[in-house]
Amino acid sequence: MKQLVRRIGQTVALTLPVVLVTTGTLAVTRVPWAPPTGLDQQVVAASSGDGAGIGRSSSVATKTDGLAPQDALRVALLDELRAKNPSAALDLLERSMREQPSLTPYCTALAGELGKAAVRKYQGDVQRARSFARPVCDGSFVAGTSN
Repeated sequence: MKQLVRRIGQTVALTLPVVLVTTGTLAVTRVPWAPPTGLDQQVVAASSGDGAGIGRSSSVATKTDGLAPQDALRVALLDELRAKNPSAALDLLERSMREQPSLTPYCTALAGELGKAAVRKYQGDVQRARSFARPVCDGSFVAGTSN
């Protein structure tokens, strides 16, 4: 009897975490506030000219038609940096990563490019460019100002 109870306990101990993780993951992916999970929906959101997804104007949309989502985001970020300041561009980057998780693999490279563009905007003044730095994408913005 003791062995049977022990065996049942081991089985539950091994299967319960798997069941909990699986059901928890499925529950999170099915809530109405979660971003769309279909790649087609994300591509449409990133390349549409209606301003949805990453908050672009129609003039930016004409520049990004036919681009991959990460390239469309890059154009939008650089336009935001030129029109406003690096802080506004970093806000857009952070918001885009939250709204479109499929773009997170590109976050580090995009933040680094923003850092380089900020140094160009301020005619090589690295200290001024760095003054806008925030911990978006593991500090890659600051790394971009150094190169």
